[in-house]
Amino acid sequence: MIRREDSLDYHALDRPGKIEVRATTPCLTPREMRLAYLPGASFPSMEIARDPSAVFRYTSRGNLVGVITNGTAVPGLGNVGPEAAKPMQEGMAVLFKRLADIDVFDLEISATDPDRFVEIVRSLEPTFGGINLKDIRAPEGLYIFDRLSESLNIPVFHENLYSSAVVAAAALLNALDLVEKRIDEIRAVLCGAGTVGIGCARLLLALGVRPENLLIYDVNGLLRPDRKDLFDYQRVFAREDPALQLADGLRGADVFLGASAAGVLAPEMIRSMGRFPVVFALATPEPEIGYEAARASRRDAIVATALDQHPNAVVDLLSFPYIFRGALDVQATRITQGMLVAAARALADLAREDVVEEVERAYGFESFSFGPEYLLPKPIDPRILVRESAAVAQRAVEEGVARRPVAGDVYQESLTARIGTGRETMREMILRARQEKFRVVFSEGGSATILRACSILADEGIATPVLLGREEEVRSAMERLRIDLGGVTIVDPARNPRFEAYVDEFFRLRRRRGVMRAEAAERLHQRDCFAAMMLHSGDADMMIAGASTHYAASLRTILDVIGPAPGISRVSSHHMVLLPKGVIFLADCAVNIDPEAEHLAEMALLAARQARSLGIEPRVAMLSFSNFGSVDHAAARKVRRASEIAKERSPDLIIDGEMQLATALDGGLRREYFPFTGLDKDANVLIFPGLESGNLALHLMQHVGAAVPIGPILMGTRLPAHLLQYGMMVEEVVNLVTIGIVEAASLRRLGQAVP
Repeated sequence: MIRREDSLDYHALDRPGKIEVRATTPCLTPREMRLAYLPGASFPSMEIARDPSAVFRYTSRGNLVGVITNGTAVPGLGNVGPEAAKPMQEGMAVLFKRLADIDVFDLEISATDPDRFVEIVRSLEPTFGGINLKDIRAPEGLYIFDRLSESLNIPVFHENLYSSAVVAAAALLNALDLVEKRIDEIRAVLCGAGTVGIGCARLLLALGVRPENLLIYDVNGLLRPDRKDLFDYQRVFAREDPALQLADGLRGADVFLGASAAGVLAPEMIRSMGRFPVVFALATPEPEIGYEAARASRRDAIVATALDQHPNAVVDLLSFPYIFRGALDVQATRITQGMLVAAARALADLAREDVVEEVERAYGFESFSFGPEYLLPKPIDPRILVRESAAVAQRAVEEGVARRPVAGDVYQESLTARIGTGRETMREMILRARQEKFRVVFSEGGSATILRACSILADEGIATPVLLGREEEVRSAMERLRIDLGGVTIVDPARNPRFEAYVDEFFRLRRRRGVMRAEAAERLHQRDCFAAMMLHSGDADMMIAGASTHYAASLRTILDVIGPAPGISRVSSHHMVLLPKGVIFLADCAVNIDPEAEHLAEMALLAARQARSLGIEPRVAMLSFSNFGSVDHAAARKVRRASEIAKERSPDLIIDGEMQLATALDGGLRREYFPFTGLDKDANVLIFPGLESGNLALHLMQHVGAAVPIGPILMGTRLPAHLLQYGMMVEEVVNLVTIGIVEAASLRRLGQAVP
């Protein structure tokens, strides 16, 4: 659930809105500024004047899409106007960039007259490589789309018209294959004659459904020629048929496709359909019939909705970014029906292939295979970008609308490199964490940051929070913050029936460390200690502390109660850092000030293990100011020795050092000067020689670079316990808990193997 306050805070955070414009070329020195503007920009301008197609070579136009609306049909809100539509538009911009690396200018136009709207957008053609229309009421939006498609020399797409239609078409192709029905022989019923319904109808016909076998219904019944309330875009689908109502049309039908409203499809209607009916109830936010109700109506039915909590989720994220990616990359002059069909077939074909490991891992190693409950690839499948975009690009070439044909294999490789791995990592990790059902105890249950984080963790199903604190104080804080955590468990250490048992156990653990029983009872009144005892006793699966306490003091408590795992000499930490093109791990940035060579080696092996637990094959660099003996200093020798120890303990691990940071991350440098290094690719696990260098590097990346650090994640503890640092934001807490759960669950399945 998305709460109003959370959404408003999200949109107002730091810089209002969700997008910004950044320079892609260096523009720091006076010379670079002159290159960027005057006189430098005059030279590409002259080239473009001589050859207009050069605009794609010298400007960003080829990767720039205009997302344009007048705000007359914003989902769930209706005609709210252009200003109120802007948050939606900016959201689209974020999705384009995140999923397909496409830049967007969102334009909210104050024009409701369709001809005026067309005139304005036409004048903007030189700016964009493509146009995405969105949230414009019907029939005006359809008129605008057709007029612009005919008159512009760049791709025009109507998101409401075709995004869901393409995905539904892919699912339908696979469903019909499973039930062994030919698309040119089926009788299909479409409920909903708005923009989405019209798009679905057009695409069904393009796929091969015979016009006489497609019946379309709206709130007034069948679209038929004698109705006076139809607009032209509906009238082309009008049919003479005795089945005037939806229930009549569904008798014996093969396919139901809904783009209407909740509750319009009754179980008895499904029961009246032909053998092996295909039921796609795609209304949002509530389908025409619930998934489970539809399945219960007919055991032989294949069912899909637009809700991602059910199998066969028909979500538009599977289509529009990738269609545009392919169209832009070949500089297509338009998006044809053939290109849309190619996108649908690519999605359908991908669902028939074996699912890649990272998708299965994200869903708790659930086995997915092509069948009635797996008609579409999962949105996190990294192959969607490559397959769908490449299919669209190839079809554009075949249909003669591509100005810049691309080579297949080379193009697919470029698509893979464009996105990288970092962008999708957290989406995968959240899905994996959801499978584990971890009980996470938070020692500071009344903290505003913790409560907001817990509301997200609970809403997203990432974890089950357990809050420590006086119940009246925690409830009061929740009320003040307008947070409803439902039946969340709140534990008051002083009043908990387990208190004395915890005291006894803590005394047993520490009685030979100078702790008396009275002191043990006193320590258990400290929430960090109580949380650690809950974890130790199996009453929680993970603990989070440190939101308002001193890091060193909380760490000492964890070491006293939880301690290191067997075989581990010293607890350390790592940060997982998300970058636009990948993920790297940094260790140690939070715990060990000046580790010895033995401890550095152990840290490297632990960090490599943590990377593997997340499905990332580690390549470890032992960092120093020296490159492979270039400086004979004790600090460099320490790192060199640590690298040797780690290699001895784990011969199969890709690890080398000592080396400078530039050497670890610059393949050209390694190839030219250090061809003997064991790093075949850039390092993704960086081991710092001490806390000072690691902590400084981490914060430099966080505050100066485009990095999102997650951590610190403690390594080497007997049980999963983690500490927050001062000033951590809500999302940082959520990310830390998510990664902590995934790592802990993976290591638990491996028996917590240690180096």
